[in-house]
Amino acid sequence: MLLGDSGVGKTCFLLQFKEGAFLSGTFIATVGIDFRNKVVAVDGVKVKLQIWDTAGQERFRSVTHAYYRDAQALLLLYDITSKMSFDNIRAWLTEIHEYAQKDVVIMLLGNKADVSSERAVRTEDGASLAREYGVPFMETSAKTGMNVELAFLAIAKELKQRAVQPLDEPHFQIHDYITESQKKKSSCCAFS
Repeated sequence: MLLGDSGVGKTCFLLQFKEGAFLSGTFIATVGIDFRNKVVAVDGVKVKLQIWDTAGQERFRSVTHAYYRDAQALLLLYDITSKMSFDNIRAWLTEIHEYAQKDVVIMLLGNKADVSSERAVRTEDGASLAREYGVPFMETSAKTGMNVELAFLAIAKELKQRAVQPLDEPHFQIHDYITESQKKKSSCCAFS
């Protein structure tokens, strides 16, 4: 499930992953909830992801709460150009802990990294909040595609590992996967 305030780019993030395209132009708020499917390869195994896109507006919150319970993973987005969307992350995490399963996979994403000239939230602040809650973090751009596929593949790999591996064995570390994938992708650019 994609969660976060209205306007942080959840729908564009999903469309970038599903279609490889950016929805530019007028902002159209998601009403209630929508979903898309995509099959990805994880360690040579096909995994079907059903990704739910939620409305960020407060008036739809009671509708989206009902879907938390069945979600296996939650991608929580904020807009790096909106301090308010970042400040609201704690409230989102409180809701997640109240309504979602205890073992749900959570990832924090600072979206719109392509608009760094309008940055209102430092990368370090996003990383610090993620450490505080023990969740992986990265900055993304639904417009350029930066780290969009990586976020979904990391989640898919984590879910696949949880499904096939006994709990008492050492398990896949999503933080390590993200770090290694970013190092392989670029030696010229810094990511968190």
